[in-house]
Amino acid sequence: MQKDLISLGLMSGTSGDGVDASVIKSNGMDQYESIKDKYFEYDSDIYKDIHNIKDKIYSIEHIKKFKKELVNLERKLTIFHSKVVKELQIGDGTIIGFHGQTIYHNPEEKISKQLGNGKLLSQLTKKNIIFNFRNNDILNGGQGAPLTPIFHHLMAVQNKISLPVCFLNIGGISNITIVKSKNDLNKLESRDIGPGNCLIDNWVRKNSNKKFDIDGQLAISGTRNEIIYEQAQELYMNQKNKKLSFDTNDFDISFIRGLSLEDGTTTLTDFTASIISDELSLSLSNSKEKIQNILICGGGRKNKILVQKIKNNLLPNLNLKLIDDFEINGDFVESQAFAFLAIRSIKGLPISFPKTTGCRIASTGGELIKN
Repeated sequence: MQKDLISLGLMSGTSGDGVDASVIKSNGMDQYESIKDKYFEYDSDIYKDIHNIKDKIYSIEHIKKFKKELVNLERKLTIFHSKVVKELQIGDGTIIGFHGQTIYHNPEEKISKQLGNGKLLSQLTKKNIIFNFRNNDILNGGQGAPLTPIFHHLMAVQNKISLPVCFLNIGGISNITIVKSKNDLNKLESRDIGPGNCLIDNWVRKNSNKKFDIDGQLAISGTRNEIIYEQAQELYMNQKNKKLSFDTNDFDISFIRGLSLEDGTTTLTDFTASIISDELSLSLSNSKEKIQNILICGGGRKNKILVQKIKNNLLPNLNLKLIDDFEINGDFVESQAFAFLAIRSIKGLPISFPKTTGCRIASTGGELIKN
């Protein structure tokens, strides 16, 4: 019988606005219990620093060039995470799954760089830290992402969600997980399908004092620029070498330069929705299993206009539902997932599989820093 462990998952997504923190209890196999979830917003300085440096990094050379800035920001981020741990008042035996802040992701270059000093966090918190989750998968030929599918599988099984089912996560990037079997993890499939919130957030951040389009209110007040929209669709669909996993910097907003805040947001929202729905429809129509239900999680599910546009574009036989409809908090799926991945890492269990990341063999992950 597998022993239960208590784990705190700390997840800072590509939006770079704060840390989702989740404490779970799990054996790392076939059950979990959610104990506590809480969101901690970054202060304005950290938020600005994250996006300023991310806008500068488009290659490994840039990581070297801006090393001093990255080291300083990493220290700030790690200290912020240590304060989160302190505020949560977790027990002595709790392990910590520390994702860190992704600053550059390029599997072709064998790199996925997250800012977050595991050794420093261990020193500050006096806890065992599991971090650097993506590296081993990349070394085994994988994309290093997505890593949440193993937890999506557990959620589906534990909550008795009918299989097969598709999870759609809309963070900065959109990805899907297809859960087909209750017991066979080798049948688990996932992949990135394109932009999520990143284009909309980037546009809103650079053209207003807001961080994102709250409830899609900007999108609903603007008008789509048909010429730009159609050109963007054509360019995207005609790409010869589409990546298997994405960084937010793989997408830029230069094609809508000159539009008003509202019209740009509307055009980007329509563009994002069209990619998500097209890729979803294609993936599910190519599946041998008849998949009808799509469960949506991540911050993008709160953008009601984006979700409605995705629904409007989907094939009529596909049902888009919020994960919250199953009494699962869609804000904390990823932070709970990394708490779960930390437990699996401690136990030497795989966290990624050939059909989830493209790795050659099922791969363990997560580097342990013992207190």
